[in-house]
Amino acid sequence: MRTDLVLGGMTPLSTIDFPGRLAAVFYTQGCPLRCGYCHNPELWESRGPAAIPWDEALAWLHRRRGLLDGVVFSGGEPTAQEALGAALAQVRDLGFATALHTAGVYPKRLTEILPLLDWVGLDIKAPFDRYADLTGVPGSGAKARQSLAAVLTCGVEYELRTTVHHRLLAPEDLMAMAQHLRSYGVRRWVLQEFRTQGCADAELANSPSRLDPALVAHLRELVPDITVRAAA
Repeated sequence: MRTDLVLGGMTPLSTIDFPGRLAAVFYTQGCPLRCGYCHNPELWESRGPAAIPWDEALAWLHRRRGLLDGVVFSGGEPTAQEALGAALAQVRDLGFATALHTAGVYPKRLTEILPLLDWVGLDIKAPFDRYADLTGVPGSGAKARQSLAAVLTCGVEYELRTTVHHRLLAPEDLMAMAQHLRSYGVRRWVLQEFRTQGCADAELANSPSRLDPALVAHLRELVPDITVRAAA
């Protein structure tokens, strides 16, 4: 079965992108969002200069059976490509567990592929009514909300995470997000401190941001299990 998934890069071994697993990470080309803090802007376009043919990636995985536990599809936005489902099926046929990093841009496609996944990392970027301010895409908040509902009800292990920068998310934004997540019954949330690596927005890159411990304490009153992932 031929799969025309377009990859823009890969990490041969990661211990942090798929909890509890030694995994390879495949970075897919294409993303409709234009988040200012993105550290992979070279993956925004559907085709990139460093494209890796899927057949080559799959052959490489054949040689890693018994050495790796899983494969992570990151991006870019993996669900932007119709070929993702077929690629996931091929990876599972090789005996690997599968994981996805997604911003929930395409809730219908995400819902279709959830049965092929063992773990999902879902970005919750902002209060849903403020999504367009961060992503540059009208309507992206409604799609993220649909994806959140799908992930919470599918039974697949997941992580919800938010990248935090004081120029993009004020304390009241984070409190509003915590209240909304609580209404969904969410108890676990990862707050990722902004990191400058790869960020094309000079204004953001030159103004590092750190989370206020007092604010985190207030957020934990709504979502008890919050992890702060410090910038590298």
